[in-house]
Amino acid sequence: MLLAANAYAQINASRFKVIAFFTGKNDLAHISFVNEANRWFPEIAKKHHFTYDTTSNWRNLNTAFLSHYQVVLFLDTRPDAPEQRAAFEQYMKNGGAWMGFHFSAFALTPSAYPQNWNWYHNQFLGSGEYGSNTWRPTSAILRVENKRHPATKHLPAIFKASPNEWYRWQNDLSKNPDIDILLTIDSSSFPLGTGPKPNEIWHSGYYPVAWTNKKYKMVYVNMGHNDMDYEHKYDNTNRTLSYTFSNKEQNQFIINSLLWLGTRKNAE
Repeated sequence: MLLAANAYAQINASRFKVIAFFTGKNDLAHISFVNEANRWFPEIAKKHHFTYDTTSNWRNLNTAFLSHYQVVLFLDTRPDAPEQRAAFEQYMKNGGAWMGFHFSAFALTPSAYPQNWNWYHNQFLGSGEYGSNTWRPTSAILRVENKRHPATKHLPAIFKASPNEWYRWQNDLSKNPDIDILLTIDSSSFPLGTGPKPNEIWHSGYYPVAWTNKKYKMVYVNMGHNDMDYEHKYDNTNRTLSYTFSNKEQNQFIINSLLWLGTRKNAE
């Protein structure tokens, strides 16, 4: 009995392994989120018995390295090298799991992150190019669109998210049969954003902020942009004014999603 108990404890000690890729060099708000994520996820890993590793070396996005992990996270960016993209696509098609945050889905032509990866942006994510965003980062009331999905387990029908820069996309995800929309911005959020530009304030519309593609084990989450004191209203430190992982309901969604990805056997 003791041997059996020890064997079970060893298995349960690490239900699955997560590797988080990040760059952490560009936008201060994205850097703040990456730093916060790399503090928060290890705590969650201990509580829920999975392993959380990180790397900022995107050359590790290769078949041999990925074979050690059941879940890949993109915290702030996407891979650009052709061999890294090919390895990730093969990993996902072979049953690997992925969760991406905020800027990991960004693509805009022309920009430093052009839409030059059709499989990822149009087929995998389904979103296409970036369309626009709200500003400044503000909280939004989110609505659960699929109450039966494991990622939304124990969530209220609507809840208030942490402040974030909210994205609009080129493609209408609601018309894509492969996309299962999990969370959207509730109409009670409008007007959303404070400007100063008029187009940075949304007054109406349908905006998915978290979804999964039924052909893959994946969840994309729009959250991942902390609010920063860019204008130095408080001091000269570029202090973080809001945090992504300071929200009980939002955290529950992220934990639910990660546990679902890490323990799923096959894509639906």
